[in-house]
Amino acid sequence: MTRVRTVVVGVVAALAVLVLVLTVLVVTLWSRWADGARARLVAALSEQFDAEVTLDDLRVQVFPGLRAEGRGLTVRHHGRQDVPPLLSIAHFSAEGSIAQLLRKHVSRLDLDGLDIEIPPDHDIQIPPDHDTETPADSTHAPKARKVPQGLVIDQVFSNSARLAINPREKDKDPKVWNIHTLKMASVSIDQAMPFEAVLTNAVPPGEIHTDGTFGPWQSDEPGRTPLDGAFTFENAHLAVFKGIGGVLSARGHFGGVLERIDIHGQTETPDFEVEPGRHPMALHTQYHAIVDATNGNTYLEQVDASFLKTALVAKGSVIDEPGKPGRTVALDVSIERGRIEDVLALAVNTPKAPMTGALQLTTRLVLPPGDQDVVKKLQLKGRFSISGSRFTTLDVQKKVNELSRRGRGMTPEEMKGLVTSRFVGEFTLGGGRLDIPKVTFDVPGSVVELGGTYDLLPEQLNFTGTLFMDAKVSETATGIKRLLLKVVDPLFNRDGGGSAIPIRISGKRSDPDFGLDRSRVFKNPDKRR
Repeated sequence: MTRVRTVVVGVVAALAVLVLVLTVLVVTLWSRWADGARARLVAALSEQFDAEVTLDDLRVQVFPGLRAEGRGLTVRHHGRQDVPPLLSIAHFSAEGSIAQLLRKHVSRLDLDGLDIEIPPDHDIQIPPDHDTETPADSTHAPKARKVPQGLVIDQVFSNSARLAINPREKDKDPKVWNIHTLKMASVSIDQAMPFEAVLTNAVPPGEIHTDGTFGPWQSDEPGRTPLDGAFTFENAHLAVFKGIGGVLSARGHFGGVLERIDIHGQTETPDFEVEPGRHPMALHTQYHAIVDATNGNTYLEQVDASFLKTALVAKGSVIDEPGKPGRTVALDVSIERGRIEDVLALAVNTPKAPMTGALQLTTRLVLPPGDQDVVKKLQLKGRFSISGSRFTTLDVQKKVNELSRRGRGMTPEEMKGLVTSRFVGEFTLGGGRLDIPKVTFDVPGSVVELGGTYDLLPEQLNFTGTLFMDAKVSETATGIKRLLLKVVDPLFNRDGGGSAIPIRISGKRSDPDFGLDRSRVFKNPDKRR
């Protein structure tokens, strides 16, 4: 979303300066009549933009009113035939009167078929509109360029404009913003200019409506040019990003200057989902962000998001790192009062979440650019705590109850009700694999310490650890089994009483295999707990 607003502001800024330069030059030609006007306009634009300029046709009239009309205008960087023209306009026209010109006013400027192409290297830019100093020791210094002050264009209309950002990779399509309409009023370099725009966002696709004011243009420091306005973003289809889905809408306000745009907004995605969970749910966010429109970097001061019964807070950045194509998302995320079933619904494709309970979590989230599923490129590192948890699969909960019963050395008759569990641990996620170096799982009478990995897409478990019980191994059985197990009690006795049993958990998440890790029985597992 922040990149969308950056593009809108950048387009408005570029068009404002372009409109002023083009109109001033056309108005200048009015006084010279049509003879040779096209050649003079081409020469003037070439000098203004330090570029190769072509113009198919130009017609100028002074009666019954002043009017200039041109077709097929292109502006191309010198010697760059390998990329599309930086700027092209299928048709433009300017209208005015003698009385208006005396007041430095132009009645109307129309642009049809405006096309702006940003090249892969981002090295073709319209030169700044302020004067440039000529070094004393330079014989080829650039000529000074300046947009005259005081000229006002009463109305500017642009139809069917297009902005394209071309990727470095030749096999990838450019990102395109179709600007359906752009309206500007009282366009002048030395005053605030009202504008309205309707455009289609490139990624994710959706319709943007924005209005506000831009300027006055700060020629010495363009980044200090002020702006203010509001926007709405509708029907943004998130399925273009691999691994997620839903249709997003957003609205908000922005203000400040180009190099520091302060944005407050909110988004609604009623059917947000993540692969592999694919459980649609309503996602709501409110955010405060700072955007630098001169480079597109975004700094998220705070994002408050909520889904189901879980709320999270995040802050971080979306920036273009040197040497990396695209932008990297880096966030610090915290959940103080969440539900583990809500989070699992995002990641696990089952009719109901395999576990319920209260969740606390802090993590560093990094999402690098690239054409991969979100699950595969998402990077996480943090801590979590789950309390009061129960397993929704009856067989698994029975095993937990049985673990608690045996850990306390109780008989089945003495065990009543369902027990709850508690999980505490650290985790790292990368490449679709969740690494948990140490997680503690405890129920009344037993504590399990585990470490291992979980592969998200195949849902494969591979953990080893130790089961600590208050009871001895023999006390977990009755009858003759109890007597027989007394023989192995010394193998599993732990300091302070009870047992320490090496265990393993492997197999699919839906059907895990719990068992004794025989390879560690005689290797003296940790018995200090």
